[in-house]
Amino acid sequence: MHDNRPAFIRFNERNEKFAEQYNQEYYERQHAKGKLTARERIDILFDKDSFEELDAFVRPRGGENLPGAYGDGLICGHGRINGRKVFAYAQDFNFMGGSLGSAHAAKIVKVQDMARKMGHPIIGLIDSGGARIQEGIASLAGYAGIFLRNIQSSGIIPQISVILGPAAGGAVYSPALTDFIFMIRHTAQMFVTGPNVVKEVLNEDISAEQLGGADVHSTKSGVTQFVYDDEEHTLLGVRKLLQYLPSNNIELAPLGNEPVVEPDKPERLRLIIPDESFRPYDMLDIISNIIDQDSLFEVAELFASNIITAFARLNNRVIGIVANQPKVLAGTLDANSSVKAARFVRFCDAFNIPLLVLEDVPGFLPGSEQEHIGLIRHGAKLLYAFGEASVPKITVIVRKAYGGAYIVMNSKNMGGDFNFAWPTAEVAVMGPESAVKILHRRTLEASENPDQLKQQLITEYREQVANPYIADELGYIDEVIDPATTRKKLITAFDLLRNKYMEKMPRKHGNVPL
Repeated sequence: MHDNRPAFIRFNERNEKFAEQYNQEYYERQHAKGKLTARERIDILFDKDSFEELDAFVRPRGGENLPGAYGDGLICGHGRINGRKVFAYAQDFNFMGGSLGSAHAAKIVKVQDMARKMGHPIIGLIDSGGARIQEGIASLAGYAGIFLRNIQSSGIIPQISVILGPAAGGAVYSPALTDFIFMIRHTAQMFVTGPNVVKEVLNEDISAEQLGGADVHSTKSGVTQFVYDDEEHTLLGVRKLLQYLPSNNIELAPLGNEPVVEPDKPERLRLIIPDESFRPYDMLDIISNIIDQDSLFEVAELFASNIITAFARLNNRVIGIVANQPKVLAGTLDANSSVKAARFVRFCDAFNIPLLVLEDVPGFLPGSEQEHIGLIRHGAKLLYAFGEASVPKITVIVRKAYGGAYIVMNSKNMGGDFNFAWPTAEVAVMGPESAVKILHRRTLEASENPDQLKQQLITEYREQVANPYIADELGYIDEVIDPATTRKKLITAFDLLRNKYMEKMPRKHGNVPL
């Protein structure tokens, strides 16, 4: 029967029905679990009153008449974060556990396509029971469509996943394909097979938190890069990250909009490196005395802490930092730190973010465990990442630069644009003590006072071989600099490199040593 009522009356009635499903009970159900609702999360993430929802009235296939069916358990759309356009989708656990059906998936695919086509970042707020069992293969096909678009968007727009509840089975692979993952402690979990399956197959009792909680994935697996204690700070962390990222692979990262605050006493850099080369120190002390004050934002801070990966600003321009951390495993490169740094380098290269490498590396971590888990293969990933990267790349050797690890850390012959060294730098095939043992083994065995002779030979090796001036004179280092001038040198060098261009090799793609 034809409805002759004025169109705006039907329009208002439809909107009223939509609003009814977001009543007080809707909020209380989620709050009872200690979680925010999908709508509250969107409100925190986006600038006030800037979010515009898309496909709000889409309903699930076969479940059109279910209470709360509008939206099919997903809120998606676009708005502004820090004044910049961003797309997002938020799974709504209050409807069918946020499970993914075909209509739910189609909404995600739609905003993924729009984000890529229009060149804006996309953020997924994940809180879902996984594939909707009732829809069978249709839900699996929905996940496949999402994964495909994650891959198609990779390196074109930043993709960020925020895990605010469960993510199990196939649901974990969309976040895994994105650039950065945020997790909240105690509420968020990610695992391919849950505790019940582990118990059934392996007879192992383990909780969801122990199996795939935020602390596990931020410290052991390296799956997640950012962890917070509550939802508000997690979402504010996402807003902060976006301040360092361009909207797409064509643009540059946004300039800082605050007055530049320089380190107040750059001469402190002369005092940080200990006199004894075996003594540790905190590389963050060096970083904080180079970059703009309070601009550091670490990535994967809790995983493979023997290497630092971070965004920062230098004279208000965003840079990516890769730095060895001598106070953890003496700053050696191992499998985990190599993979962590390689992924960060590749992200920065994809999105036009210049790279600063601060080097103090005595080598690769020795031992059968590292060799057996594939240190060779994983170390090659970092070598490949630096060699392939076409963004401006500058290395500063502050102390040790030994052997293959020296080459891997953006050495001059691996394509470093500017390579500086401090007077405290030691550049050699290996450390003085190991070199002396090999080169002078027979002399030491024949000596009446081998310890005294050994120390004498180590001193001579440092003076004659492992010093930056030889590398400088041979052209492998561009300049040995006063540590106090490091910031000034870097600002000048990065400014020179702003128009850097490298022609890509004519090939489909390289074969990264995965």
